[in-house]
Amino acid sequence: MLQKLNTPARLALLLLLPVLFFVGTLCIGRYHVAFREVWGTLSSALTGHETGIPLRTQTVILSVRLPRALQGLLVGASLAASGACFQSLFRNPLVSSGMLGVSAGSGFGAALAIILFGTTAMAPTFSFAFGILAVILSYLTGKISGGNPTVTLVLGGTIIQSIFSALLSLLKYLADTETQLPAITFWLMGSLASTKTSNLWLSDVPMIIGLLGMLVISWRLNVLAMGDREARTMGLNVTANKVAVIGFATLATAGAVSISGVIGWVGLVVPHICRMLFGSDNRKLIPASISLGACFMVLVDTLCRSLTAGEIPLGIVTAIVGGPFFIWLLKRTKGGSWQ
Repeated sequence: MLQKLNTPARLALLLLLPVLFFVGTLCIGRYHVAFREVWGTLSSALTGHETGIPLRTQTVILSVRLPRALQGLLVGASLAASGACFQSLFRNPLVSSGMLGVSAGSGFGAALAIILFGTTAMAPTFSFAFGILAVILSYLTGKISGGNPTVTLVLGGTIIQSIFSALLSLLKYLADTETQLPAITFWLMGSLASTKTSNLWLSDVPMIIGLLGMLVISWRLNVLAMGDREARTMGLNVTANKVAVIGFATLATAGAVSISGVIGWVGLVVPHICRMLFGSDNRKLIPASISLGACFMVLVDTLCRSLTAGEIPLGIVTAIVGGPFFIWLLKRTKGGSWQ
């Protein structure tokens, strides 16, 4: 169906879908809010005019659901777009947004902050810093051997990810079982529950920079996906462009993980869906991943906070969705090419 739409229609659809999911999540929840109340509250916040909507309803929309919805859109878009970039750059269908150790490093940073300060207040800052550090270490480790840059970088990421995972296990072993360990465990499962308007800038700036950067260099990613020799033949500075791709994708992923915790499968599942719908041209694939990744995360978050009296961690639901999807994908492709 989507293949039959012309380019302007596809672009309009990709822009419209996140808006529809955004408005929908503001209405849905254990405290139901009508669309007219959402519209009136948002209009009142922008214009300053009174609308007669109850203060409780306005508080739910503006202080709870609005920042959470915006964060969900950015987190989903960042993880999906980063996964799409890494899959194209490394020409590997099993690569995801956390392949260079950013998720493991971020998890370690958050756990370290919880143990040092006894609270999750500093977790986003530590998580972001150690996520960036993990990718830098992965890049430096990959350059030590001097072999195939693509292969050594993946191996470097695997090594650093393993090290940070071991360090995270050590922190969990040393953590206080009454307070610190439960906080670390819940953070690692992923959630947007702690999102507040006051701390959005901590993660939003890196995510926005990363997303814009990935959009700008998407055409260069097409050349890099052809192989290093072909890219050099076409006059592309392979090293500089690879660093740029990894840098923008890492910024987006680290920003997302620092505020939402470790959420798996989004950077793996959504790019595959977009690739089947829009093809492998990164000029279309990256915008599609941003749009559908944002929609997917908002949908999952809405389900997590609405299905039960308590809140289900995001990582649980994304794993439940991602596993069966890949079983279906293997059956559909019969283990053949992913492109």
